[in-house]
Amino acid sequence: MLLWILSGSLVLFGSFDVWYFLRGSWMAIKCWFQGPVRDVLAEQVVHGRVLLHDLDFMCHMNNARYLRECDFARFAHCTRNGLFMAARALNATMVVGATTIRYRRSLALGEAFELRTRIVSWDEKSFYIEQRFVSKSDGFISAVMLCRQNVIRANPQMILDFLCKRKVDCPDVSEDLQHWIRFISASSQALRAESGLDDKTK
Repeated sequence: MLLWILSGSLVLFGSFDVWYFLRGSWMAIKCWFQGPVRDVLAEQVVHGRVLLHDLDFMCHMNNARYLRECDFARFAHCTRNGLFMAARALNATMVVGATTIRYRRSLALGEAFELRTRIVSWDEKSFYIEQRFVSKSDGFISAVMLCRQNVIRANPQMILDFLCKRKVDCPDVSEDLQHWIRFISASSQALRAESGLDDKTK
């Protein structure tokens, strides 16, 4: 019997990213007990620490782990401020359309950090979210990520109007975000041209 349990566990862990779904479930439970965040533009903070399974061959936090942590933090952010539920009510979904991350200083084993997430802007198709890894030891911003969260079957303004029941002014687009948006647009045009598609085709 024990052999069957061990074999089943090996198959399960070898076939699925079990820890990802367990972590996601735990994050959902935490969000439930923490309660909602009424200000959709408010910065939210998730606390983390670099553990053994986060390390790479250089013995610091693997670059892919930053993206994974950002994924969970965005899930918590959009759950607590109601964006996910508002999108669902409108039969819309939100998917990541683009990300960029800048690594400034490595996070070491055992180092505690804050992952700060906030909406910095939106347009007719997408929310733009900034996420910062801030070391708790000295407040240094170890990494910064920008994420373009595309809205499918609706648009950001529709979601905000439904959620907030009032006009929410879009923050000014920073210079670095403008550059990144232009880069995404230029990249899309180049890829469409390379594929022989016209400008109206995604």
